[in-house]
Amino acid sequence: LLKALSVVLREMPEFNSSLDDTNENLILKNYYHLGVAIDAPSGLTVPVIHDVDQKTVFDLSEELMDLSVRARDKKLKPGELKGGTFTISSLGGIGGTGFSPIVNPPEVAIMGVSRSTWKEVYDKVTGAFVAQFIMPFSFSYDLRVIYFSAAVSFPSSFSDVLSDLDSFEN
Repeated sequence: LLKALSVVLREMPEFNSSLDDTNENLILKNYYHLGVAIDAPSGLTVPVIHDVDQKTVFDLSEELMDLSVRARDKKLKPGELKGGTFTISSLGGIGGTGFSPIVNPPEVAIMGVSRSTWKEVYDKVTGAFVAQFIMPFSFSYDLRVIYFSAAVSFPSSFSDVLSDLDSFEN
């Protein structure tokens, strides 16, 4: 998911931005530092994985596992909690089919992922129901930055990237 997000954020840079202190100027980021919300005993913690676009899926997996363990053990360093350009949150571990994640300022958008399940889906081409792995997701965004047309396009772009895993390396 992290790698797929970095692909979409490159295509839709307004989602990988922030407003300056005056809330008048948009700062487009040319790096992809993604926060990952982790449910820790002490509360929700959001460590940041830096330069997601430059890492392999395997590197990201290792780093996420390490950050998750250290977040739960209260062993994260202050610098690991700063500098995010976009956040992803997940209910997958506890269930649920949808939620409204809250944007983590100065970021302008956040994605929420729910538990994936197999469902029967109607295939318009064949006229039959087929089993597909469905991952419900939602996102919230700052209306001062993200226009409706971009907000409508973002989930489709993300789904397209996930459907074509060859769209990014490793």
